[in-house]
Amino acid sequence: MSAAKAITPDVLVVGGGPAGLSAATTLRELGVDKVVLLERDTVVGGIPRHCGHSPFGMREFRRILSGTRYAARLEARARDRGVEILTRHSVLSVGDGVVRAVSPDGPSEFRPRRILLATGTREASRAARLVSGERPLGILNTAALQAYVHLEKLAPFRRPVIVGTELVAMSAILTCLSGGIRPAAVIEANADPTARFPFWLLPRLLGIPVHYRTEIGAINGKGRVQEVVARSQAGELGIDCDGVLFTGAFTPESALARLGGLAIDQGSGGPVVDAFGRTRDGAIFAAGNLLRPVETAGWCWAEARRIAGSIARDLEGGLPPRRASIPIRTGAGIKLVVPQEIDSKKIDVKEIDRVDLPRALPELQLRFSERLRGTLTLSAGDSVLWSRRITSAPERRILIPTAHLPIPPAATELTLQVVQSKAL
Repeated sequence: MSAAKAITPDVLVVGGGPAGLSAATTLRELGVDKVVLLERDTVVGGIPRHCGHSPFGMREFRRILSGTRYAARLEARARDRGVEILTRHSVLSVGDGVVRAVSPDGPSEFRPRRILLATGTREASRAARLVSGERPLGILNTAALQAYVHLEKLAPFRRPVIVGTELVAMSAILTCLSGGIRPAAVIEANADPTARFPFWLLPRLLGIPVHYRTEIGAINGKGRVQEVVARSQAGELGIDCDGVLFTGAFTPESALARLGGLAIDQGSGGPVVDAFGRTRDGAIFAAGNLLRPVETAGWCWAEARRIAGSIARDLEGGLPPRRASIPIRTGAGIKLVVPQEIDSKKIDVKEIDRVDLPRALPELQLRFSERLRGTLTLSAGDSVLWSRRITSAPERRILIPTAHLPIPPAATELTLQVVQSKAL
């Protein structure tokens, strides 16, 4: 193998989805001289580039676009601002201020002043879901379906069973329809849909049967999927189909963060970050769905702009040193919180959409793992800093503003919990 080329950008962005492109573009707009973005695929754009349907782009471009056109616009804007985009670059390691990558042209070594990880998320596979049965053709996840339909112009099946009701499942239904595919049924293990109203109405409006409190018991078929055995409290149900589409159940693509020795949060599956988007390695930031599974492209785009603002400030010495911030502990039923650490300094945040915010993550972002009802509290010891009555389904985004929290100077830990919670 030839010697690695040494490159020294101001900021190196790893990942070319909406978050990575947004951050790289914003950094250039804020005057950062050399910004390099690495993408392992042949083109940038992330998941949206596979989505031939709308709506994308209202927050970013003030118009409704298909995912494909949206991704192309993000790329065009980044290149126009002077971002150096290197595709077909697979990052091998991140650590000690060095990022090592390999491409068809050989190995490369980057020594940036700051690093932004925006490696995104992935759907859980059939194996990860522990679904038994035979292994015929016709079992896919959403990304594979979108690649078949929108990129290859192929229909991998005609009557699939869709597993899951997250927003990505609704996207999968639209992808199916655009490819002449009619889902046979939708299966959801929980009692309620994961997607918010009105999105979860889509399968019902299209006349697609939806089975709640139901899981796949087995997949049967010789050569190709022929039947799914669905199991619920009412018993077993055989559904004739020619495919199975697993959607959702996302996990952050955190392999690089783990290999780099960054602290990983067990709830989110992504790296532990502070309110500026910094990992515990103060020179490495994280953004997008690496922080938690899973937010929309528009949310990741806006959040990454603010984190880019943090990076630009840090390059100028405008951020406080990365120090031992106050960790946030979560109680029963709370799946995750982002950021996982917060400083005690009060910061007046008046315009949360500006890229030059002191705090890139001005709220605590929560998700529940189950349906809970009660009083959500944030406490420091016996002192309640914030509380609100709440009823929420699993995976719903809940935000707690942090700008004016009266955090005691001596606080060493904050606790988030639902008091007198009740599973519904």
